[in-house]
Parts: sequence; structure tokens; C-alpha cells
Amino acid sequence: MNDKITVIDYGVGNLFSLRSSLHALGFAVQLTGDPEELTKVSKIILPGVGAFGDAAQKLRSTGLAEALVDQAKRGKPLLGICLGMQLLFEKSFEFGECEGLGLVPGQVCSLEADLREAGLAYKVPHIGWNPLHLEKPTCPLFKNTREGDAFYFVHSYHAKNCGDSLAASCEYGLNVTAAVQADNVYGTQFHPEKSGKVGLSMLEAFGEVR
Repeated sequence: MNDKITVIDYGVGNLFSLRSSLHALGFAVQLTGDPEELTKVSKIILPGVGAFGDAAQKLRSTGLAEALVDQAKRGKPLLGICLGMQLLFEKSFEFGECEGLGLVPGQVCSLEADLREAGLAYKVPHIGWNPLHLEKPTCPLFKNTREGDAFYFVHSYHAKNCGDSLAASCEYGLNVTAAVQADNVYGTQFHPEKSGKVGLSMLEAFGEVR
């Protein structure tokens, strides 16, 4: 089996900083949009920026959605980053209701609407550095992460009702889902590849997951 970290390239994000970060850590990296390739690799990262519905449609139309679910259910480590994390959930309510991959329980909802409902006037998108509260300190993703380490966020929607899959949260008026784990499936709402040394340490931890 190919021991590289495989990054899904499906046209919804600039992959340069992620690939550069993984290379800086000494990992071999391959980009692929071929569902068949996923049967041959050992670890998968699903990045993403933009709208949930467009990204989900691209994954389904290329066969990548089915392949990702199949490989995750076979136990292969999968990490979703930012929109990639949101796609792991059951559904999103961004521009209407849209189904996700269903690998993590919960829904993706408007951060602005939830802040407004709580009477909070925080700016959306949520952009900037926030410290993590480790809800599940034993998560393998946090092997090199300490309580209070700060990571870089850019998002307008957030995941809710994650249950036992909630691995880390951050405070932005509300307690916002920052990271999740459902067995071998991981997700970060923040961008580890844009979070300096602590972000590199987290990517290194994922690369060492067995």
C-alpha cells in the first residue's frame, strides 16, 4: 500500500500551503481526484474552502464521495480540514439543506444566525486565532497539542450536535466545534496548515496515526 499522505484534489481549494506543510514535515504527498487511487493509499486528507453544496456535488459527481465513505468505513485514517471537516457531517443548511458524507453525527449551521439568536454581535466570518479547549484530550490528533494552543480559523458555518465525536471546541461568543473524531475519521474547523508551529505539530500527529 502507498504510504504517502493523499490529499483530495477536487477543485475547491488552494492546496499549496497544505502540501508545503506536509513536505516540510518530511511526509511524501500525492494529490488525487481519482476514486480508485484511494484504495491504494494509507491516509487521506480532505481539504476545502467555499460553499458546502458545490463541494458535495463535486465529490458525488466524481465518485469521490462514495470512495471516501468506503475507505473510512474500512478503517483508513481520514482528516477533513475546514469545509472538508463540514463535509464529514450528516447535512448542512448552507443555502438550503444538503447531505454530507454522514461519517460524523451532526449538522452544519449558520454561525451568524446562532450568534444573533444568542443576542451576540460577533463578526462573521469568524476569522482569527482562537485557543482550543480539548474536549477529548486522548484524541490521536492532539498527540503534540496542549490545552490552550491557538489555531487559525476562517468560517461562517459551524458544526452542531456532534455528541461524543466532539474532540475540541473554541469560544467565539458560543462554544464552537473546533475538531471532531469518530473512530478513524478526524476533522478540524481551523486550518492547521496556516497555524504555524502548533498546526504543523498537529499535521505531524495525523501523519503518525496507525
